[in-house]
Amino acid sequence: MLKRFLNKRFSSGLAAGGFGLIVVTLGGWWFAVSLGVIVHLALLEFFRMAEFTGIRPATKTTLVACQLLLLTTQLGIDGVVSDSLTLAVLPLSGAAICGWLLLQPKTGSIADIASSIFGLFYLGYLPSHWLKLRNINDITLFNSLNQYLISPSQVINVGMSITLSVCFMIVAFDIGSYFLGRNYGKTSLSPISPSKTIEGAIGGLFCSILIGALSIKYLNLPIPTLVSCLLGLLVSLFALVGDLTESMMKRDAGLKDSGNILPGHGGILDRIDSYLFTPAVIYYVLTLIGKL
Repeated sequence: MLKRFLNKRFSSGLAAGGFGLIVVTLGGWWFAVSLGVIVHLALLEFFRMAEFTGIRPATKTTLVACQLLLLTTQLGIDGVVSDSLTLAVLPLSGAAICGWLLLQPKTGSIADIASSIFGLFYLGYLPSHWLKLRNINDITLFNSLNQYLISPSQVINVGMSITLSVCFMIVAFDIGSYFLGRNYGKTSLSPISPSKTIEGAIGGLFCSILIGALSIKYLNLPIPTLVSCLLGLLVSLFALVGDLTESMMKRDAGLKDSGNILPGHGGILDRIDSYLFTPAVIYYVLTLIGKL
């Protein structure tokens, strides 16, 4: 039974990884549309968890707002709309969500508002940074590194390479913490997720740093080794935050998994929880380093 479960987990994980690799490599609207589908499915799972606790979120309004946020982000990257419009979507969507809850026959509660706005932030604003990270060649960081970039095709590959590097670091953290925790873990990391151990988290951290240094080196990115190790550290920390945050929500809702769409993994949100906080952190850290 356990072997069958692990086979399902490995197969679905491999398929998800292959799909991710393809859409990240393609970039552009292929990546944006794929991200939109993933966000939509994950939001449905998130609101399902919220409803298990008695909360009545503005589901439809938030679903539309998140797609609008991703759409304007990609349009802004393509130069079709201004950055001001992209930045305006988040506060305007928040106001629209509150307005929708005000118009309901039974006025929304603080919990209804909070879960809806958090859904917009958690599965709209944060994932939109994957689009920005994929197109990071447009920001200040690489203005000072133009000597490394010979042709437009290489400029495009900078964003792709960084995005793939971050994904590899997250995978390394997940696999490292799982296997090292399973074999050597003794000290529980948090009561939120008793199966996770401090030893596993430390092991995952070192795996993430190692893969970060190696991937950036072999993908020929103009980033110093020290910075790549810093990125590996940040990725592991915020991947863990993302994992524990979703575990906390599932615990509150009394659910083992957010869904059952992925055999051996549970729901979409169970698979992408480590990928939600990391892109924004890495994007702004690289932007700051570029400006410094």
